[in-house]
Amino acid sequence: MAEIQQQLVPDEAARQTLFPVTKSGIFLAHAGVAPLPRVAAEKVQFEAHRAMSDNQETGETMREINATRDVAAQLIGAKPSEIALIGPTALGLNMVAAGLSWAPGDEVVYYPGDYPSNVYPWLNLANYGVKTVGLQPELPGALTPELVLAAVTPKTKLVALASCHFLTGYRLDVAAIGTALKERGVLFCVDGIQSLGATRLDCQHFDFLAADSHKWLLGPLGAGILYVKESRFAALRPALLGSLNVVSPNFVAQTKIEFPDHARRYECGAYNALGIFGMRASMEMLLALGLDNIQNRLLQLHAHAAGIFREAGFTVLSDRFPEGAKSGIVTIHKPGTDLAPLFAALQKRKITASLRWGLDQQAYLRFSPHFYNTESELDATVAALKGA
Repeated sequence: MAEIQQQLVPDEAARQTLFPVTKSGIFLAHAGVAPLPRVAAEKVQFEAHRAMSDNQETGETMREINATRDVAAQLIGAKPSEIALIGPTALGLNMVAAGLSWAPGDEVVYYPGDYPSNVYPWLNLANYGVKTVGLQPELPGALTPELVLAAVTPKTKLVALASCHFLTGYRLDVAAIGTALKERGVLFCVDGIQSLGATRLDCQHFDFLAADSHKWLLGPLGAGILYVKESRFAALRPALLGSLNVVSPNFVAQTKIEFPDHARRYECGAYNALGIFGMRASMEMLLALGLDNIQNRLLQLHAHAAGIFREAGFTVLSDRFPEGAKSGIVTIHKPGTDLAPLFAALQKRKITASLRWGLDQQAYLRFSPHFYNTESELDATVAALKGA
Protein backbone atom coordinates (compact mmCIF):
# COMPACT_ATOMS: atom_id res chain seq x y z
CA MET A 1 0.00 0.00 0.00
CA ALA A 2 3.02 2.24 0.18
CA GLU A 3 2.47 4.21 -3.01
CA ILE A 4 -1.15 5.06 -2.26
CA GLN A 5 -0.39 5.69 1.40
CA GLN A 6 2.18 8.30 0.38
CA GLN A 7 -0.40 10.04 -1.78
CA LEU A 8 -3.45 9.98 0.45
CA VAL A 9 -3.27 7.78 3.56
CA PRO A 10 0.15 8.30 5.15
CA ASP A 11 -0.83 6.91 8.55
CA GLU A 12 -3.70 5.29 10.44
CA ALA A 13 -4.99 8.59 11.85
CA ALA A 14 -5.23 10.05 8.36
CA ARG A 15 -6.88 6.87 7.05
CA GLN A 16 -9.56 7.08 9.71
CA THR A 17 -10.10 10.76 9.02
CA LEU A 18 -10.46 10.30 5.28
CA PHE A 19 -12.46 7.06 5.56
CA PRO A 20 -14.45 7.31 8.80
CA VAL A 21 -15.88 3.80 8.38
CA THR A 22 -12.48 2.45 9.44
CA LYS A 23 -13.05 3.80 12.97
CA SER A 24 -15.94 1.49 13.70
CA GLY A 25 -15.02 -1.78 12.03
CA ILE A 26 -13.60 -3.49 8.98
CA PHE A 27 -15.51 -2.84 5.77
CA LEU A 28 -14.87 -5.43 3.04
CA ALA A 29 -18.01 -5.10 0.92
CA HIS A 30 -17.32 -2.48 -1.73
CA ALA A 31 -18.86 -4.76 -4.36
CA GLY A 32 -22.13 -4.12 -2.49
CA VAL A 33 -22.96 -0.65 -1.19
CA ALA A 34 -19.86 1.23 -0.09
CA PRO A 35 -19.57 3.81 2.69
CA LEU A 36 -18.90 7.37 1.62
CA PRO A 37 -15.40 8.78 2.07
CA ARG A 38 -15.22 12.07 3.89
CA VAL A 39 -14.61 14.06 0.70
CA ALA A 40 -17.94 12.91 -0.79
CA ALA A 41 -19.95 13.28 2.40
CA GLU A 42 -18.67 16.79 3.00
CA LYS A 43 -19.44 17.83 -0.57
CA VAL A 44 -23.02 16.59 -0.22
CA GLN A 45 -23.36 18.37 3.13
CA PHE A 46 -21.97 21.62 1.74
CA GLU A 47 -24.34 21.60 -1.22
CA ALA A 48 -27.32 20.65 0.96
CA HIS A 49 -26.64 23.58 3.26
CA ARG A 50 -26.21 25.90 0.29
CA ALA A 51 -29.58 24.72 -1.02
CA MET A 52 -31.24 25.85 2.21
CA SER A 53 -30.66 29.48 1.28
CA ASP A 54 -31.08 29.41 -2.48
CA ASN A 55 -32.80 27.63 -5.32
CA GLN A 56 -31.61 24.01 -5.52
CA GLU A 57 -30.99 24.50 -9.24
CA THR A 58 -28.95 27.65 -9.76
CA GLY A 59 -26.65 28.53 -12.61
CA GLU A 60 -23.73 27.38 -10.50
CA THR A 61 -25.48 24.08 -9.84
CA MET A 62 -25.79 23.42 -13.54
CA ARG A 63 -22.17 24.38 -14.18
CA GLU A 64 -21.05 21.88 -11.53
CA ILE A 65 -23.30 19.19 -12.96
CA ASN A 66 -21.84 19.73 -16.42
CA ALA A 67 -18.33 19.68 -14.95
CA THR A 68 -19.16 16.24 -13.54
CA ARG A 69 -19.50 14.98 -17.10
CA ASP A 70 -15.90 16.01 -17.70
CA VAL A 71 -14.72 14.05 -14.67
CA ALA A 72 -16.80 10.97 -15.51
CA ALA A 73 -15.54 11.04 -19.09
CA GLN A 74 -11.95 10.84 -17.86
CA LEU A 75 -12.70 7.50 -16.17
CA ILE A 76 -13.32 5.79 -19.51
CA GLY A 77 -11.60 8.05 -22.03
CA ALA A 78 -14.88 9.41 -23.40
CA LYS A 79 -16.07 12.81 -24.51
CA PRO A 80 -18.10 14.74 -21.89
CA SER A 81 -20.85 15.00 -24.51
CA GLU A 82 -21.17 11.19 -24.41
CA ILE A 83 -21.97 11.08 -20.68
CA ALA A 84 -25.52 11.17 -19.32
CA LEU A 85 -26.07 11.56 -15.58
CA ILE A 86 -29.11 9.41 -14.99
CA GLY A 87 -28.54 7.37 -11.84
CA PRO A 88 -28.97 3.63 -11.21
CA THR A 89 -27.26 1.05 -13.39
CA ALA A 90 -30.58 -0.68 -14.01
CA LEU A 91 -32.03 2.50 -15.45
CA GLY A 92 -29.21 2.85 -17.95
CA LEU A 93 -29.37 -0.79 -19.01
CA ASN A 94 -33.14 -0.61 -19.44
CA MET A 95 -32.76 2.54 -21.54
CA VAL A 96 -30.42 0.65 -23.86
CA ALA A 97 -32.79 -2.31 -24.08
CA ALA A 98 -35.82 -0.09 -24.70
CA GLY A 99 -34.13 2.47 -26.93
CA LEU A 100 -32.73 0.22 -29.64
CA SER A 101 -34.87 -0.73 -32.62
CA TRP A 102 -35.54 -4.47 -32.42
CA ALA A 103 -36.96 -6.76 -35.07
CA PRO A 104 -38.31 -10.29 -34.62
CA GLY A 105 -35.43 -12.72 -34.98
CA ASP A 106 -32.78 -10.33 -33.64
CA GLU A 107 -30.55 -11.91 -31.01
CA VAL A 108 -29.11 -10.58 -27.77
CA VAL A 109 -26.30 -12.43 -25.96
CA TYR A 110 -26.29 -12.17 -22.16
CA TYR A 111 -25.31 -14.15 -19.05
CA PRO A 112 -28.20 -15.64 -17.01
CA GLY A 113 -25.92 -15.86 -13.96
CA ASP A 114 -25.29 -12.15 -13.84
CA TYR A 115 -26.78 -9.68 -11.36
CA PRO A 116 -30.54 -9.39 -12.02
CA SER A 117 -30.23 -5.78 -13.26
CA ASN A 118 -28.18 -7.08 -16.17
CA VAL A 119 -30.47 -10.05 -16.88
CA TYR A 120 -34.09 -8.90 -16.82
CA PRO A 121 -33.81 -6.05 -19.37
CA TRP A 122 -32.56 -8.55 -21.95
CA LEU A 123 -34.96 -11.35 -21.05
CA ASN A 124 -37.81 -8.88 -21.43
CA LEU A 125 -36.89 -8.42 -25.09
CA ALA A 126 -38.37 -11.86 -25.78
CA ASN A 127 -41.75 -10.10 -25.62
CA TYR A 128 -40.75 -8.29 -28.82
CA GLY A 129 -39.67 -11.39 -30.72
CA VAL A 130 -35.99 -11.09 -29.81
CA LYS A 131 -34.10 -14.33 -29.23
CA THR A 132 -32.22 -14.26 -25.94
CA VAL A 133 -28.99 -16.28 -26.02
CA GLY A 134 -27.73 -17.15 -22.55
CA LEU A 135 -24.06 -17.96 -22.01
CA GLN A 136 -23.13 -21.03 -19.96
CA PRO A 137 -19.54 -20.80 -18.71
CA GLU A 138 -17.73 -23.69 -17.08
CA LEU A 139 -17.07 -21.58 -13.98
CA PRO A 140 -19.53 -18.99 -12.61
CA GLY A 141 -18.86 -15.65 -14.28
CA ALA A 142 -15.96 -16.94 -16.40
CA LEU A 143 -17.01 -15.35 -19.67
CA THR A 144 -14.01 -15.82 -21.92
CA PRO A 145 -13.77 -14.13 -25.33
CA GLU A 146 -13.98 -17.58 -26.94
CA LEU A 147 -17.23 -18.40 -25.11
CA VAL A 148 -18.81 -15.05 -25.94
CA LEU A 149 -17.83 -15.01 -29.60
CA ALA A 150 -18.98 -18.59 -30.11
CA ALA A 151 -22.50 -17.42 -29.23
CA VAL A 152 -22.49 -14.61 -31.81
CA THR A 153 -24.32 -15.25 -35.09
CA PRO A 154 -25.21 -13.06 -38.08
CA LYS A 155 -28.46 -12.27 -36.23
CA THR A 156 -26.78 -11.01 -33.07
CA LYS A 157 -27.62 -7.34 -32.58
CA LEU A 158 -26.24 -6.79 -29.09
CA VAL A 159 -23.99 -8.45 -26.53
CA ALA A 160 -24.74 -7.29 -22.96
CA LEU A 161 -22.25 -8.30 -20.26
CA ALA A 162 -20.85 -7.11 -16.94
CA SER A 163 -17.26 -5.89 -16.89
CA CYS A 164 -16.70 -7.91 -13.72
CA HIS A 165 -18.92 -10.63 -12.30
CA PHE A 166 -20.66 -9.52 -9.12
CA LEU A 167 -20.35 -12.90 -7.37
CA THR A 168 -17.01 -14.36 -8.39
CA GLY A 169 -15.08 -11.24 -9.36
CA TYR A 170 -14.10 -12.67 -12.76
CA ARG A 171 -12.96 -9.67 -14.81
CA LEU A 172 -14.13 -9.59 -18.41
CA ASP A 173 -11.61 -9.06 -21.20
CA VAL A 174 -13.55 -6.05 -22.44
CA ALA A 175 -10.89 -5.05 -24.95
CA ALA A 176 -10.69 -8.44 -26.69
CA ILE A 177 -14.45 -8.96 -26.75
CA GLY A 178 -15.18 -5.39 -27.79
CA THR A 179 -12.65 -5.44 -30.61
CA ALA A 180 -14.05 -8.69 -32.01
CA LEU A 181 -17.65 -7.50 -31.77
CA LYS A 182 -16.80 -4.26 -33.52
CA GLU A 183 -15.29 -6.23 -36.40
CA ARG A 184 -18.55 -8.19 -36.64
CA GLY A 185 -20.76 -5.11 -36.50
CA VAL A 186 -22.33 -6.18 -33.18
CA LEU A 187 -23.25 -3.66 -30.47
CA PHE A 188 -21.68 -4.08 -27.02
CA CYS A 189 -23.33 -2.92 -23.79
CA VAL A 190 -21.33 -3.08 -20.56
CA ASP A 191 -22.60 -3.09 -16.98
CA GLY A 192 -19.59 -1.32 -15.50
CA ILE A 193 -20.58 -0.95 -11.85
CA GLN A 194 -18.09 -3.55 -10.60
CA SER A 195 -15.18 -1.92 -12.45
CA LEU A 196 -15.52 1.86 -12.42
CA GLY A 197 -13.24 3.13 -9.67
CA ALA A 198 -11.43 -0.21 -9.40
CA THR A 199 -9.79 -0.55 -12.79
CA ARG A 200 -9.41 1.17 -16.12
CA LEU A 201 -12.09 0.82 -18.81
CA ASP A 202 -11.62 2.20 -22.31
CA CYS A 203 -14.75 3.35 -24.11
CA GLN A 204 -13.27 2.57 -27.52
CA HIS A 205 -14.19 -1.06 -26.83
CA PHE A 206 -17.93 -0.69 -26.15
CA ASP A 207 -20.96 1.25 -27.37
CA PHE A 208 -22.85 1.66 -24.11
CA LEU A 209 -21.97 1.55 -20.42
CA ALA A 210 -24.09 2.04 -17.32
CA ALA A 211 -22.88 2.27 -13.73
CA ASP A 212 -24.11 3.62 -10.42
CA SER A 213 -21.50 5.20 -8.14
CA HIS A 214 -22.22 3.40 -4.86
CA LYS A 215 -19.68 0.58 -5.21
CA TRP A 216 -16.04 1.04 -6.24
CA LEU A 217 -16.58 4.68 -7.18
CA LEU A 218 -17.33 5.35 -3.49
CA GLY A 219 -20.21 7.65 -4.41
CA PRO A 220 -23.80 8.09 -3.21
CA LEU A 221 -26.61 5.68 -3.99
CA GLY A 222 -28.67 6.60 -7.03
CA ALA A 223 -26.03 8.73 -8.75
CA GLY A 224 -24.43 7.26 -11.84
CA ILE A 225 -23.61 7.52 -15.50
CA LEU A 226 -24.78 6.24 -18.84
CA TYR A 227 -22.18 6.33 -21.60
CA VAL A 228 -23.41 6.28 -25.18
CA LYS A 229 -20.89 6.42 -28.00
CA GLU A 230 -21.59 9.48 -30.11
CA SER A 231 -21.91 7.41 -33.27
CA ARG A 232 -24.74 5.46 -31.58
CA PHE A 233 -26.96 8.44 -30.72
CA ALA A 234 -29.12 7.82 -33.78
CA ALA A 235 -29.43 4.10 -33.02
CA LEU A 236 -30.37 4.54 -29.36
CA ARG A 237 -33.57 6.54 -29.18
CA PRO A 238 -34.27 8.04 -25.73
CA ALA A 239 -36.79 5.74 -24.06
CA LEU A 240 -37.94 8.37 -21.55
CA LEU A 241 -39.02 11.85 -22.60
CA GLY A 242 -39.27 15.07 -20.62
CA SER A 243 -38.49 18.74 -20.48
CA LEU A 244 -34.72 18.35 -20.39
CA ASN A 245 -34.02 15.94 -23.23
CA VAL A 246 -36.57 17.05 -25.82
CA VAL A 247 -35.88 20.40 -27.46
CA SER A 248 -38.38 22.73 -25.77
CA PRO A 249 -37.47 26.42 -26.20
CA ASN A 250 -38.35 28.34 -23.02
CA PHE A 251 -39.88 25.09 -21.72
CA VAL A 252 -42.70 25.31 -24.22
CA ALA A 253 -43.70 21.92 -25.61
CA GLN A 254 -43.35 21.59 -29.38
CA THR A 255 -45.38 19.61 -31.88
CA LYS A 256 -42.26 17.81 -33.11
CA ILE A 257 -39.96 15.72 -30.92
CA GLU A 258 -36.30 16.57 -31.44
CA PHE A 259 -33.31 15.71 -29.29
CA PRO A 260 -30.08 17.63 -28.58
CA ASP A 261 -26.89 16.36 -30.22
CA HIS A 262 -25.26 15.18 -26.98
CA ALA A 263 -25.89 12.60 -24.27
CA ARG A 264 -28.22 14.90 -22.36
CA ARG A 265 -30.78 13.53 -24.79
CA TYR A 266 -31.04 10.64 -22.30
CA GLU A 267 -31.69 12.85 -19.26
CA CYS A 268 -35.42 13.45 -19.17
CA GLY A 269 -36.02 15.15 -15.82
CA ALA A 270 -34.60 16.79 -12.71
CA TYR A 271 -31.10 15.81 -11.63
CA ASN A 272 -30.14 14.01 -8.43
CA ALA A 273 -27.89 16.99 -7.81
CA LEU A 274 -26.64 16.10 -4.32
CA GLY A 275 -25.82 12.58 -5.45
CA ILE A 276 -24.03 13.88 -8.54
CA PHE A 277 -21.93 16.30 -6.46
CA GLY A 278 -20.91 13.54 -4.06
CA MET A 279 -20.11 11.22 -6.96
CA ARG A 280 -17.93 13.86 -8.56
CA ALA A 281 -15.94 14.40 -5.35
CA SER A 282 -15.23 10.67 -5.10
CA MET A 283 -14.34 10.36 -8.78
CA GLU A 284 -11.90 13.26 -8.51
CA MET A 285 -10.24 11.57 -5.54
CA LEU A 286 -9.88 8.29 -7.42
CA LEU A 287 -8.51 9.98 -10.53
CA ALA A 288 -5.99 11.87 -8.42
CA LEU A 289 -4.80 8.57 -6.96
CA GLY A 290 -4.59 7.00 -10.40
CA LEU A 291 -6.74 4.10 -11.58
CA ASP A 292 -3.69 1.97 -12.35
CA ASN A 293 -2.39 2.49 -8.81
CA ILE A 294 -5.78 1.51 -7.41
CA GLN A 295 -6.02 -1.60 -9.56
CA ASN A 296 -2.52 -2.70 -8.57
CA ARG A 297 -3.35 -2.20 -4.90
CA LEU A 298 -6.57 -4.20 -5.22
CA LEU A 299 -4.69 -7.07 -6.83
CA GLN A 300 -2.16 -6.98 -3.97
CA LEU A 301 -4.99 -7.24 -1.46
CA HIS A 302 -6.58 -9.99 -3.55
CA ALA A 303 -3.39 -12.04 -3.50
CA HIS A 304 -2.99 -11.60 0.25
CA ALA A 305 -6.61 -12.48 0.97
CA ALA A 306 -6.59 -15.51 -1.34
CA GLY A 307 -3.48 -16.85 0.37
CA ILE A 308 -4.74 -16.59 3.93
CA PHE A 309 -8.23 -17.88 3.08
CA ARG A 310 -6.65 -20.84 1.30
CA GLU A 311 -4.45 -21.58 4.32
CA ALA A 312 -7.57 -21.46 6.49
CA GLY A 313 -9.14 -24.26 4.47
CA PHE A 314 -11.46 -22.32 2.20
CA THR A 315 -11.88 -22.79 -1.54
CA VAL A 316 -10.99 -19.53 -3.30
CA LEU A 317 -12.89 -19.21 -6.58
CA SER A 318 -10.29 -17.01 -8.24
CA ASP A 319 -7.63 -19.71 -7.87
CA ARG A 320 -9.07 -21.13 -11.10
CA PHE A 321 -9.02 -17.77 -12.93
CA PRO A 322 -6.23 -16.56 -15.22
CA GLU A 323 -4.27 -13.70 -13.67
CA GLY A 324 -5.79 -11.15 -16.03
CA ALA A 325 -9.30 -12.05 -14.88
CA LYS A 326 -8.75 -11.37 -11.18
CA SER A 327 -10.21 -8.27 -9.56
CA GLY A 328 -10.74 -6.71 -6.15
CA ILE A 329 -13.35 -9.36 -5.32
CA VAL A 330 -12.30 -12.50 -3.43
CA THR A 331 -15.07 -15.11 -3.08
CA ILE A 332 -14.77 -18.22 -0.96
CA HIS A 333 -16.71 -21.25 0.21
CA LYS A 334 -16.09 -24.48 2.07
CA PRO A 335 -17.90 -27.61 0.89
CA GLY A 336 -20.14 -29.03 3.59
CA THR A 337 -19.95 -25.89 5.71
CA ASP A 338 -22.93 -23.64 6.47
CA LEU A 339 -21.60 -20.15 5.77
CA ALA A 340 -24.47 -18.29 7.43
CA PRO A 341 -23.06 -18.69 10.99
CA LEU A 342 -19.64 -17.56 9.75
CA PHE A 343 -21.23 -14.51 8.15
CA ALA A 344 -23.06 -13.76 11.40
CA ALA A 345 -19.80 -14.11 13.34
CA LEU A 346 -18.19 -11.52 11.10
CA GLN A 347 -21.11 -9.16 11.60
CA LYS A 348 -20.85 -9.59 15.36
CA ARG A 349 -17.23 -8.45 15.14
CA LYS A 350 -18.19 -5.49 12.92
CA ILE A 351 -16.55 -6.99 9.86
CA THR A 352 -18.69 -6.26 6.82
CA ALA A 353 -18.63 -8.82 4.00
CA SER A 354 -21.35 -10.24 1.71
CA LEU A 355 -23.21 -13.54 1.75
CA ARG A 356 -24.21 -14.41 -1.82
CA TRP A 357 -25.58 -17.36 -3.80
CA GLY A 358 -24.93 -18.69 -7.28
CA LEU A 359 -27.31 -20.15 -9.86
CA ASP A 360 -26.73 -23.56 -8.27
CA GLN A 361 -27.87 -22.17 -4.87
CA GLN A 362 -24.35 -22.66 -3.51
CA ALA A 363 -23.62 -20.08 -0.80
CA TYR A 364 -20.44 -18.00 -0.89
CA LEU A 365 -18.73 -15.40 1.25
CA ARG A 366 -17.62 -12.46 -0.86
CA PHE A 367 -14.94 -10.02 0.24
CA SER A 368 -14.26 -6.81 -1.67
CA PRO A 369 -11.70 -4.54 0.00
CA HIS A 370 -10.87 -1.17 -1.52
CA PHE A 371 -7.47 0.48 -1.73
CA TYR A 372 -7.68 1.97 1.77
CA ASN A 373 -8.12 -1.43 3.41
CA THR A 374 -5.06 -3.11 4.91
CA GLU A 375 -3.53 -6.56 5.10
CA SER A 376 -3.97 -6.51 8.88
CA GLU A 377 -7.72 -6.08 8.40
CA LEU A 378 -7.78 -9.14 6.17
CA ASP A 379 -5.74 -11.08 8.72
CA ALA A 380 -8.23 -10.11 11.44
CA THR A 381 -11.06 -11.30 9.20
CA VAL A 382 -9.54 -14.75 8.80
CA ALA A 383 -8.91 -14.92 12.54
CA ALA A 384 -12.58 -14.16 13.13
CA LEU A 385 -13.62 -16.94 10.75
CA LYS A 386 -11.30 -19.41 12.49
CA GLY A 387 -12.73 -18.46 15.86
CA ALA A 388 -16.37 -18.74 14.81
